[in-house]
Amino acid sequence: MTVTHSTPISPLERQVLLQLGDRLRALRKALRMGTVEMAEKAGISRMTLGAIESGSPSPSMGNYLRVMSVLGVAGELAMLASDTLQPAPAGTAAARSKHDRPDLTIQIQAKSRLHQVQDLQSLALHEAAVAKIKQHPELLQKVMNTLRTWRDTNPGSRSMSLWAEWEDILEARAWKKALGPTQRAKQLRQASPLAFALSEQERREIISEVNAIKRGVTLSSKADTLDQLINPEDAR
Repeated sequence: MTVTHSTPISPLERQVLLQLGDRLRALRKALRMGTVEMAEKAGISRMTLGAIESGSPSPSMGNYLRVMSVLGVAGELAMLASDTLQPAPAGTAAARSKHDRPDLTIQIQAKSRLHQVQDLQSLALHEAAVAKIKQHPELLQKVMNTLRTWRDTNPGSRSMSLWAEWEDILEARAWKKALGPTQRAKQLRQASPLAFALSEQERREIISEVNAIKRGVTLSSKADTLDQLINPEDAR
């Protein structure tokens, strides 16, 4: 699976990847493996490894699985449900087992204390807005008009520097600046006019799905890869 920002993924899919990235980073550190060593063993760049560990949808699923393979957990979806997952020790019965894996029940839930819910909702709204603007370029003018109204009516706002940066982003259509996991990207999303490209109904649907993830979503699958979990129709 390869997902790009031109094809936004759902909030649930995003949270699955965020949890997977968190687990991969934690497991790499538990194995005392640095990013340079991990990237070399997986045959990917450190930039790609960073994207994987941040739960980005940009890397291909093949790259995710390369990292999982190096860590000894390729195909183990249970890692999404547990912070304490460890690979089966080499030479053990578990490592040699050829039995079918049992059904996996995986709990997907954003952690409010880490502001995951707000970040997840903000990112989902922005990715959906960017995708819609690419399909309907005329909406960009509506967003720019909203931004200019904010600047004209709030000259003393603390968000002025962010709005100035947003004007550059909109004119250049440099969406990546606001869609990343960096602190600056998060600040930009907090002062963003981009959601005005979406209809009220579209915004409500995204917020509703994020609220469901906040409460907790349980998935059950016999899939061998994350791709089959995210796309259950493909696994049938």
